[in-house]
Amino acid sequence: MSEDPSQESVEPFLPGAALGRMLKREDFTAERARRIAEEVLKRGATPLMSEEARKASLAAVRASVPAGLDVWVFGYGSLMWNPAIHVKASKRAHVRGYHRTFCLSMSAGRGSLEAPGLMLGIDRGGSCAGIAHCIAGDEVESELTILWYREMLSGAYEPRWLNAELDEVGRTRVLTFVLNRSHPRYEKRLDEDAMAARIAVAQGFLGTNRDYLFRTVAYLAEAGLADAPIARLAERVRALCQDGETTGA
Repeated sequence: MSEDPSQESVEPFLPGAALGRMLKREDFTAERARRIAEEVLKRGATPLMSEEARKASLAAVRASVPAGLDVWVFGYGSLMWNPAIHVKASKRAHVRGYHRTFCLSMSAGRGSLEAPGLMLGIDRGGSCAGIAHCIAGDEVESELTILWYREMLSGAYEPRWLNAELDEVGRTRVLTFVLNRSHPRYEKRLDEDAMAARIAVAQGFLGTNRDYLFRTVAYLAEAGLADAPIARLAERVRALCQDGETTGA
């Protein structure tokens, strides 16, 4: 996100002070990706996407964007409140044909090999409300590069252009990172109880899995975006914590 305080159209959608440390653009680099890849191999977890494959994926998307054209990026998880890229506007947005769900196994960050957590993706079916961020045409190259080091480390997502309805803008093409159903970390057909049980106990060097869920629910409520299944999942996780199966966040 840009730190220019004059960009008032962005600020209402980025209530970071209540959500803990904000990721910075400096956190997403080739060197960091290399270090993470080495650590993943040491842990015996699913290998990350190669640097060559990542660059090829980015080049394919860049080739589909005319020079100088602004790009809208759709966020449905932490990208909503903490984009960590320069954006010139942010709008509430809805996409159809995909829904937000915890369906991606996570053995690092907010999980472990012994107690893997779950991360958000958008999977086929339903609809999803989120935030679309606009990248200025003259910054597309630098900001998409940062996004690829954020979202395309493992290959668990696929970049895809979707149609979205944006507040005050209307129907717009948005770049979205959708779930890669062929990835080995994809967890299909998990019911709510199974999701809640994993999220309630998983934790890693970035903190607890449930904290990520609670942050997502809090942001959605603050932004006026409804997601009843995710809110219900959060209540189920809180109930597990209160029942003494794990400690609170």
